[in-house]
Amino acid sequence: MNVLRMRAVGRDHGSGAGLVRALRDIDLSVAGGEFVAVMGPSGSGKSTLLTLAGGLDTPTAGQVLVDGDDLGSLGPARLAALRRRRIGYVFQDLNLIPGLTAAENVMLPRELDGVRTRAARREARAALAEVGVGDLADRFPDEMSGGQQQRVAIARALVGDRGLVLTDEPTGALDSQTGDEVMRLLRTRCDAGAACLMVTHDARHAAWADRVVFLRDGALVDGTGARPGPDTLLEAGR
Repeated sequence: MNVLRMRAVGRDHGSGAGLVRALRDIDLSVAGGEFVAVMGPSGSGKSTLLTLAGGLDTPTAGQVLVDGDDLGSLGPARLAALRRRRIGYVFQDLNLIPGLTAAENVMLPRELDGVRTRAARREARAALAEVGVGDLADRFPDEMSGGQQQRVAIARALVGDRGLVLTDEPTGALDSQTGDEVMRLLRTRCDAGAACLMVTHDARHAAWADRVVFLRDGALVDGTGARPGPDTLLEAGR
């Protein structure tokens, strides 16, 4: 069953002579248990695709559906609740709250969704341990390295029962060994039934996905769903 469905999605910025078509006529589905990587050159629309998939932006044309719910038809409160309950998002700039500890950052969406503080904290500590930073639960973001902050952000995306995980360069601040550990965690979450959509420029990390789609100038240029070989992946990242 498709967890994410994008139908003829377009996103324009500006108008007239200043019109920029960030995305054009995107058709993309991600099923539960499927791991899809998105590759393409800088400016091709990869991050815009993720913000639309996560309901953080609204398409100019087309529909974005998560578990059959059309995000464009939801009011602000229902959309916010859907994002908290069903979507885990690893932002490129992480978006950790400086005044909260690692555990508090991870447990916040669960508390906002009505989970009691003790249970939310237990879930948060388990998620932090899962990504290898359980000992940092009581530290604030400015007391961590960039790689440690990235792991906390990933724990926040994985906590709870999130059916859709969206990641924008999730290994960007990590060394290769830690990056592989993160990819293994994402792969495990997908194998457990979540739908995962990942933006990456790294062919080695894209190889963890079930299929890779390519964006160029805001359009999908390879939506066949095949798992490309290393030469194809390397060429796509140039």
